[in-house]
Amino acid sequence: MSERNEQIVKAAFEVFSRYGVRRATMNDIAEEAGVARQTLYNLFAGKDELLRATVRLYADRALASVEAECAAHTDLGDKLDVVFHHLVVVPFESIRATPHGDEILTGLRDAAREEVARAELRYGAMLEAMLAPHAEAMTAVGLDSREVGDLMLRSWYGFRHKARDREHLLELLATLKALVLHAARRR
Repeated sequence: MSERNEQIVKAAFEVFSRYGVRRATMNDIAEEAGVARQTLYNLFAGKDELLRATVRLYADRALASVEAECAAHTDLGDKLDVVFHHLVVVPFESIRATPHGDEILTGLRDAAREEVARAELRYGAMLEAMLAPHAEAMTAVGLDSREVGDLMLRSWYGFRHKARDREHLLELLATLKALVLHAARRR
C-alpha cells in the first residue's frame, strides 16, 4: 500500500471511529486525509473499499508485529502472549476507546467481512504453524492442533466482543492460554 493510500486509510479509520460507519461520508474522510474528494474517489470507489483497506492494513500490521516478536521466542506460552496482545488486547482496547467502536464491528459490510475472513485465514495459518511442533502431544490427548488453533481464533473473537472490560478479557485469555499449554505439554 502506498504511503498516500495508507494515510487515507488511517484517516478513514479515524472518521469511522468518530462518526460511525453509517454517518461517515467520503467528504469527511477526504477532509481528514487532507486530499480532494475526487482524489479519494480516484483511489477508493467508496466506503466499502475503504473499510476493506482498513481491515487489510490493520491485519497486516498486527501479523507483522506478531511474526517479528514471536521470532524472538521459543516458548509457546511467550508466543501466545504476543499473539493475544496484538490480535486480541490491542484491537479490544482500540475499539473500546472509540465512541462508535461497536458500530465499526457490527457495521462491516460484505466487502469488509470478506477481508476479515481473509485475515482470519492468515491468523489461522499462523496459529497452525505455531502449534505444529506440539501436534504429537495434542494428538496424545485426543486433540488436533489445527482444531485447537481454530478454537483459539473463534474464542478470542468472542472474547473481544463479549468481555466486560480489559481485566475480564485478560482473565479469559489466561484461561485459554492455560488450556492450550496443558494440551501441548508432552506426557
